[in-house]
Amino acid sequence: MNQAENFRKTVRNKFKFKMFMLKELPSAFFSGITVTEITEEKAVVTIPFKFLTKNPFKSMYFASQAMAAELSTGVLALSQIHKRKPSVSMLVFDMDAHFSKKATTIIAFTCNEGLKIKQAVEETMRTGEGVTVIAKSQGIDKFGDVVSEFNFTWTFKAKI
Repeated sequence: MNQAENFRKTVRNKFKFKMFMLKELPSAFFSGITVTEITEEKAVVTIPFKFLTKNPFKSMYFASQAMAAELSTGVLALSQIHKRKPSVSMLVFDMDAHFSKKATTIIAFTCNEGLKIKQAVEETMRTGEGVTVIAKSQGIDKFGDVVSEFNFTWTFKAKI
């Protein structure tokens, strides 16, 4: 089993990943964000509509949606850089978002860019140069409607 799969296995362990979030991402922990699926290609992250994620307009706060959307892309990136030798840094360089419907239920953010992220990490490992990749995450409510879409530009750089 490679390091990326080891990381994904840890993410699938609800207790271990909750402890990771409590330590490293406390806002996500207290918001109730959950990674419901992770493979090499895809990650699905859900965020509930509750007191800590809502705004005064009785919908989900845009920043709560951004946090869950970013995690759906970031967990794929983390799986690829986990315990790499040499290590690889990752950073969100840019983000854009589009909101198409009021979010008033649990939202599932799906990113299908895992292979693109893997290729970017492998390229920086091979060349030592910084590599950017745009990862899209789509938020869908419990009725199957798209409520928001995010594009995160991640940068990766091997620490050679």
